[in-house]
Amino acid sequence: MPSLAVSLLTVCVDQNSAEALEQATERQNWKMTYESMGEYVSAQRRPALSIESKSADAVLAIIDFDHDPQAAQETASFLHQLFFGKIFIAALSFQHDNDLLLKAMRSGCNEALRKPIDAAHLAELLDRQNNNWLANTGRSHSAGKVLSFFGSKGGVGTTTLAVNLAHTLTRRQKNVLLIDNHAEFGHVCLYLGLDGNRYHFHELIRNVNRLDSELLRGFIAKHSSGLDVLSSPESHDPNRSIDPDALERTIDFLRGEYDYLILDCETSLTEVNLAVMDVSDEICLVATPEIGAVRDLSRYIDNLSRNEKATTKLHIVINRHSSNGAIGIEQIEKAIRVPVQTRVSNNFAECQKAINLGEPVSAEKKTEFTLQLAKWAETLAGTNGNHAAKNGRKKFSLWR
Repeated sequence: MPSLAVSLLTVCVDQNSAEALEQATERQNWKMTYESMGEYVSAQRRPALSIESKSADAVLAIIDFDHDPQAAQETASFLHQLFFGKIFIAALSFQHDNDLLLKAMRSGCNEALRKPIDAAHLAELLDRQNNNWLANTGRSHSAGKVLSFFGSKGGVGTTTLAVNLAHTLTRRQKNVLLIDNHAEFGHVCLYLGLDGNRYHFHELIRNVNRLDSELLRGFIAKHSSGLDVLSSPESHDPNRSIDPDALERTIDFLRGEYDYLILDCETSLTEVNLAVMDVSDEICLVATPEIGAVRDLSRYIDNLSRNEKATTKLHIVINRHSSNGAIGIEQIEKAIRVPVQTRVSNNFAECQKAINLGEPVSAEKKTEFTLQLAKWAETLAGTNGNHAAKNGRKKFSLWR
């Protein structure tokens, strides 16, 4: 079993508790570094940390919350940012009231420890965290490929394509997470016949400070195909808001858990959606071959043209395409001034039936729709889900 280099940081911790912590960590197969801070820290009161702590595989921080709970919260938040992705933080306190625990968790703490420290409880906690660290050691947190789906307007079949592409990739033995990134009342779970009431994607984002694989499992709805799903909120809350930075950090974590993340997003170019685009490998803009959708698609692209990074990721999808349609692909490309990469045949009746049944379109029927999705999935899988541009995916600039 590999030996981890672990740094134990104690902040305002009493001597008895510090000794109990050191004894417990000595029983682990870790290369230990110990650092004790007598004062709370923050971005304004940065500590002088050793090179060993900065380069450690993992950091175990124990913060006393009794002396100054507000300063302890600031310390937890600062350390979480400083060692993001490799730190475990425990709040140490005599009292364990719900208000204190909630504040501790929101500031980045993963666990609460009661004084005096119970040796058995501490040993169990360290064993569990050691297993988590070992499972993630050497694992890339930017391995998964992120595809975000945006419709040029409502009703063009964006959710249908996102759901069925995610399902098709899952059938190819890929580990896929489908995310409903609507602010509320999204349809992803509805289309899959799943109950998404328990938790939702935006709630996960708000818990990013304590996000790990175990917490994530409690948020996931599981489809019978093996596809994992994060739902959108199913209730209205005018005070609900999402921090774009927290969203980016959440997606960065999820990349390390899945081969593919597929996000079904609202059409609007909000700050949150722009953050999604920034972290996406492909931005799939969906339209249908009718004048309203094409006009809106053109305006959508014009708005994105100010962001060169976004334009290199665009993947234009024409849904419900027909060879005898009123607007041809060449006309669409002339109107939007970028090439169309994917055409999906008109299969409206079958898609509508599948939606009403709460299931993906059956891949067994071998229709043009399912064959085109299979080809799309095959193309994605051919990039190994990572760094598409380096593996030959053609990028383009806006045509003018």
